[in-house]
Amino acid sequence: MTKYQVLKKYFGYDNFREGQEILIDSILEGRDVLGIMPTGAGKSLCYQVPALMLSGITLVISPLISLMKDQVKALNQAGIHAAYINSSLTESQIAKALTLAAAGQYKIIYVAPERLETPGFLRFVEQVEISMLTVDEAHCISQWGQDFRPSYLKIVQFIKCLKKRPIVSAFTATATENVRGDIICVLGLAEPEVLVTGFDRKNLYFAVETPKKKDAYVMDYVTKHEDENGIIYCATRKNVDMLYEKMRTAGISVTRYHAGLDNEERKNNQEDFVYDRFRVMIATNAFGMGIDKSDVRYVIHYNMPQSLENYYQEAGRAGRDGEAAECILLYSPQDIMINQFLLEHKEQKQEMEDEDISAVRERDEERLRIMNYYCLTKDCLREYILRYFGEYGKTSCGNCSNCSQKFELVDVTDAAKKIVLCVKEMHGRYGMNVAAGTLVGANRAKLREYHTDTYSSYGALREFSEESVKQIINQMLIKGYLTVTNDKYALLKTTAKTNDIISGAAEVILKESKARQQGEDRKKVSSQRKSDILNSKGLELFDRLRALRTEIAKEESVPPYIIFSDKSLIDMCVKVPFHQDEMLSVNGVGENKYRKYGARFLQAIQDYTGGKKEKYYFGEENTADFRF
Repeated sequence: MTKYQVLKKYFGYDNFREGQEILIDSILEGRDVLGIMPTGAGKSLCYQVPALMLSGITLVISPLISLMKDQVKALNQAGIHAAYINSSLTESQIAKALTLAAAGQYKIIYVAPERLETPGFLRFVEQVEISMLTVDEAHCISQWGQDFRPSYLKIVQFIKCLKKRPIVSAFTATATENVRGDIICVLGLAEPEVLVTGFDRKNLYFAVETPKKKDAYVMDYVTKHEDENGIIYCATRKNVDMLYEKMRTAGISVTRYHAGLDNEERKNNQEDFVYDRFRVMIATNAFGMGIDKSDVRYVIHYNMPQSLENYYQEAGRAGRDGEAAECILLYSPQDIMINQFLLEHKEQKQEMEDEDISAVRERDEERLRIMNYYCLTKDCLREYILRYFGEYGKTSCGNCSNCSQKFELVDVTDAAKKIVLCVKEMHGRYGMNVAAGTLVGANRAKLREYHTDTYSSYGALREFSEESVKQIINQMLIKGYLTVTNDKYALLKTTAKTNDIISGAAEVILKESKARQQGEDRKKVSSQRKSDILNSKGLELFDRLRALRTEIAKEESVPPYIIFSDKSLIDMCVKVPFHQDEMLSVNGVGENKYRKYGARFLQAIQDYTGGKKEKYYFGEENTADFRF
C-alpha cells in the first residue's frame, strides 16, 4: 500500500496535514527525523503511517503508561495491531506480548524507557527486526528541558546494543532551539530531517486575568460552561482539594487528580474525566501528559505555572480537535512566592552532578521570571509565547486578552531614567522591592539598614505608588533595559541597553488598560467552532450521533473520542451519508471503523432524516466540503 492508501484505510483521512508528509517521506527513505509540531498537529501519524509500511517492528518510547494505553486503544480501533509493555502488566503478560510480537503479531510496540535494559526485552530485540525506534516527548532527553527524565538516557545505550541501527525518529511539541540541539546531539541523530511546523495553535484563545477572588471567578466560569469539558490546574494539592470540595458541594460535575491520592483513586478519577462521566478535572501538573482527550474546551490555570514550556504544554490540552478553546491564566503576585517555594523544594535527579544541579536551578529561576513576564506583559500573549520558542510573526494575533483590550500609551521614560540611577547606586546588591521602596521614599527599617535612604535617588518618584514603580521596572526587564541575577534573590542589574535610556536613544512606554464601561463584557475574538456551521436541525442530529457514540463507548469501555471525534460527527451532519461510500468519505472514518460502527451511525442518520437529504448547515452548498 502507498502512504495515501494507509492514511485512508486505517485513519480515514484523504490528505496529510502540514509537515506530516515531509517527515513520513524522510523516514521511508531511511533518514532520521526530528519533528517539532504543536499539540494536535498529528505527530503520531508521522511515525504510525511509515511503521505500517516498513518491514519490521517500530518501537515507540513513551514516558507515561496512560499515554501508551490511549495510543494502543486508538490503533486497535483503527484495525492496527499494536501493544504496550510497561509496569502495568504482569511479567507473564509481558512475556506473552513479546512472544506474539516475535511471531509478527504487532507492527507497533509502545515501551517505557526503563524496560529497554531488562534481559527479557534485550533477548526479544535480538530475535526480531527493529525497523524504527521512535522517541515520543523527545524533550525529556534534554537536561535543559522542562521535563528531563534520566531514564530517557537509556535509549542511547539501547540503540548502540542493537545488531543493526534502526531509523530513529523523535517528536515533541515544546522545545526551544537549545533543547532541539540537545535532542539531536544526545540521541545521535544522523543528518536528520528537522521539521518545525510552528508552535502556533490558532484555535486557542489566551488570556491572563487578575481577579480579586479566584474561587469566585472559576465557579462563575465553570457554571457558564457547564456543558463543556475543562481542566483547572492548581500549583498545590491544597488548592486542588479546596476547589474540588467547593464545586462538588455546588453540584458541579467535577473530579480531581494529584499525587496525594492513592493510585486507584487517581486512575478512577482520570478515567471518569476521559470517559465523560465528569465534565471538569481539577489537578496539579501531575495530570495530563498522557491524556489525548480531544474535546477539552477550556484550560484554566488557578496559579501561574513555573515555565512557559509547562504552561504551553498544559494549556495545549485544550482544543486538540481543532475547535475553538480558551486558555485562561489567573495571576496574582503570590503565585511567584508559591513557585519559588516549590523550586527550592524540588527533588533533583539523583544521577545529576552538583554542578549540573546548580545550572538546572538557575535555568528554573530564569524560566519562572519569563513566565512572570508573560503574566505582566501588555503585548500580544500569543506572540510572547511564539517568540520564546524562536518563532517570529505578527505583533498582534487578535485572539488573546491583550489584543482584544483597549490600552492607552503612557511615556514613562523620565521615571525609567531615575530607576536606572537607583539601580546603579545599588551596585547589584538589591532586588525590585528595595528599589521601588527607595524610589518612592518609603519609611522602612530595612531601607535604613541598607542605607538606601541616603541615595540621591531616594524619593525621586514620590508621586508614584510602589506598585506603579514595579510595573515600570518589569517593563524595563521585559524589554531588556534591566536584568536580574539567575537566583531566587533576583538582584537588579544594568545591561548593555541601559545607556540607551540615559542617552535618550530609547523610550519606555507603558500600556495602561482603559477602564471598562460598566456592563461591558470582555471582547473576545476566537475561532469559530466547526459546530457553529450547523443549523438547528444539524445540531439536533449532532446530539443524536453524540449520544450513540457515548452508548458504543460504554459498551466497548473506551473513551468516546476513540470511536469518532467531534470532527467526524460534524462532517456526518454536513454530508448526511446514506450508504458505505458516502460514509467512507467522512473525515476520520476508515475501513475498520466503518466495519465496526458504520451501520449503526448510518441507521441513526436514516432514522433522523427519514431517508431524505436536507441541508443541515449554514452557508453555500460548497461548504459541505469544508476542510478540518
